[in-house]
Amino acid sequence: MPDFRLPDLGEGLTDGEIVSWLVAVGDPVVVDQPVVEVETAKAVVEVPCPYGGVVTARHGEPGQRLAVGSVLLSVAGDGAGGAAARGEPVAAEAAAAEPGAAQGDSAQAHSAQADSAEYSGNVLVGYGTSQQNRRRRRVAHAPVADEPAAAAGPAKLAPAVISPLVRRLARDSGVALETVEGSGPGGVIRRADVEREIAARAPRPARAPGPWTEPAAASPGQGKRIPLTGVRGVAARKFATSRREIPEATVWVDVDATGLVEARAALPAVSLLGLLARFTALGLRRFPELNSRVEGDEVVLLDEVNLGFAAQTDRGLVVPVVRGAHALTATELTGRLRDLTASARDGELTAADLTGGTFTLNNYGVFGVDGSAAIINHPEVAILGIGRIADRPWAHEGQLALRKVAQLTLSFDHRVCDGGVAGGFLRYVADLVENPVALLADV
Repeated sequence: MPDFRLPDLGEGLTDGEIVSWLVAVGDPVVVDQPVVEVETAKAVVEVPCPYGGVVTARHGEPGQRLAVGSVLLSVAGDGAGGAAARGEPVAAEAAAAEPGAAQGDSAQAHSAQADSAEYSGNVLVGYGTSQQNRRRRRVAHAPVADEPAAAAGPAKLAPAVISPLVRRLARDSGVALETVEGSGPGGVIRRADVEREIAARAPRPARAPGPWTEPAAASPGQGKRIPLTGVRGVAARKFATSRREIPEATVWVDVDATGLVEARAALPAVSLLGLLARFTALGLRRFPELNSRVEGDEVVLLDEVNLGFAAQTDRGLVVPVVRGAHALTATELTGRLRDLTASARDGELTAADLTGGTFTLNNYGVFGVDGSAAIINHPEVAILGIGRIADRPWAHEGQLALRKVAQLTLSFDHRVCDGGVAGGFLRYVADLVENPVALLADV
């Protein structure tokens, strides 16, 4: 009976929290069928099982955290376990019951029984496993009197759903996904499909409590308790780790962003955040100490700029990553930022979209605030923030004028550089914000 263990779900992740089970004990599963939703420090992912057979045990309950390598699911294969689930004798039992059965045949049958599950190879979260790695290993049953001639049909696949959040929306709203017609490629069920089904019902089913939105009841007079689990728990641990391990310092500067706003108006295909991302990537190539990591007693300067950016969603704050940002123009960066933001809000980000960041950009100005000393996104070593762009009196060309002014703030790990490097980077980005014309040919 093979045990399926929690695989490594992403860079540097050591555990995951069970959100919900997609199969029950006794259910048949096929190779690479999603069997459980797991939330890590990066995302909620559906984990596919590399074994085919019948579920004999689930190890863990929703809300429980398991370390990577812990047993998630026990599966009996179609050869031994599947036969046992149907009440049929397995090969070893048949061999023992036959008078002339050789001991070697019986031992071989026992060995095959232990190795009977259909298996596909290494788990690749979100993508199943490669066809070339799949192998099928079965044990033949001994003939049984009055056994039906027709073989049992194949196990039914769960409906294809674009993201775990869509599956949860359907479950909480009482919608059976088997009844929903998917509009995505190959019939994949999208969020809009489930919402259309919900809207067609009258009255709409009451939404069941969710793991992130419903606070637990407290004793009378003591308010409400909100468990630090899921996204809240992940954020809490990362913030605590950052504060505990990083000797953080902060520098900031006010900038005249009038030229930035004018450049944005002249380039409709480019967003303000796309321009700022381009300036940041250029700054990091000039000041590589801020695009690094601390590993033991060494500072490792990284070759690529993988730019993370803070995105607010219904589930909380997430940080998608634009890989290879140093090689992208402002127009290309704008497109990647827009696509990743849409995926974050629809709950469609993969673990790969949320790992590997080397520097984070935070546009907290969208919340109407001027400045913030943001917490560094460990294990990165710096984070750049921009506040709101507001009309303020400013000395311009020897005259007092009303200009578009914003504040740039850089929090950095003092182990990797001193104030000269941090200030040089911030001033370089500020100069580009105040005079973006030099980069217009490269957008």
